[in-house]
Amino acid sequence: MLFGCSEGTSPNVPAAQIPELPAHMPPVPFPADNPYSAEKAELGRHLFYDVRLSSEGTISCASCHRQEVAFSDAPNQVSKGVHGARGQRNSPMIVNAAYNPYQFWDGRAATLEEQAMGAFMNSIEMAADTMAVAALLRGPDYRERWQQVFHDTTVTMPLAMKAIATFVRTLVSANSPYDRYLRGEVDAMTPVQIAGMRLFFSERTKCASCHNGPNLTNNLFQNVGLFSHYFDTGRYRVTGDHTDEAMFKTPTLRNVELSPPYMAGGDSEDGELMTLESVVEHYDKGGKPFGNKDRRVVPLRLSKDEKASLVEFMKALTDRSVLTNPRFAKP
Repeated sequence: MLFGCSEGTSPNVPAAQIPELPAHMPPVPFPADNPYSAEKAELGRHLFYDVRLSSEGTISCASCHRQEVAFSDAPNQVSKGVHGARGQRNSPMIVNAAYNPYQFWDGRAATLEEQAMGAFMNSIEMAADTMAVAALLRGPDYRERWQQVFHDTTVTMPLAMKAIATFVRTLVSANSPYDRYLRGEVDAMTPVQIAGMRLFFSERTKCASCHNGPNLTNNLFQNVGLFSHYFDTGRYRVTGDHTDEAMFKTPTLRNVELSPPYMAGGDSEDGELMTLESVVEHYDKGGKPFGNKDRRVVPLRLSKDEKASLVEFMKALTDRSVLTNPRFAKP
């Protein structure tokens, strides 16, 4: 399995505290230096929704990762932070982010702890005042909960990020019609969705060469020909390797119906990728010419019915229980 636990992780989480996952999903990996506890996840949930962690008291993690859209920032093309500042990219969906070996579209963070700290300190996103946050965590709203989790009154920002990361690792989605179909519920998907699934996993479309495994992503970096010129150079910013220019992390397709716009970091210039139908059209046409475009992105010449079946299959990846799960909701 692509998402099995790597060295230094501890996946043995009590089923009574983290719902048991179906056989086609691997255990949720928790780092050895940040093991799971229900109390830590609950502290992280409170911090995730607390706007007081930002410099002006208006932005929380949940501002750009909202439960009603599967913890994405749909339909915003570009996410906003403190003082209304606009970033350069759309915030990625963080459902099932526990399985990602890299975070952010360019993979610059290796862990959810790093990802949380990156947003926390970023001058456009939360621009946190660490002294003010430390005072908040030592205050009456958090003092007892912090002591229960860390058995110490010492407050540090890395510990706060560990709590947030623990909560995010519990945001697991594995109950879509597709999941139920894999579990043997033959009527969980419609005949059109089943036809779309077969096309999706076929050699003809090669969709599954990038969107594979239990989380429907290879967790690698590709360019799919969205533009012929990129102002955002993607993975190249991290590695400095020109072969990574305009390469972006392949996202999970779970709950993709709920998280437009599509393609890493935003929408195209003419707004054509706000729907799954436009995404299928993009791949059917083979994308736009670009030197680093993946060689698998070529014209597919699909029929109207085939395109429709692919869209319906992607809709079968929607797990609506995530949207209403009280364990994930604002305290």
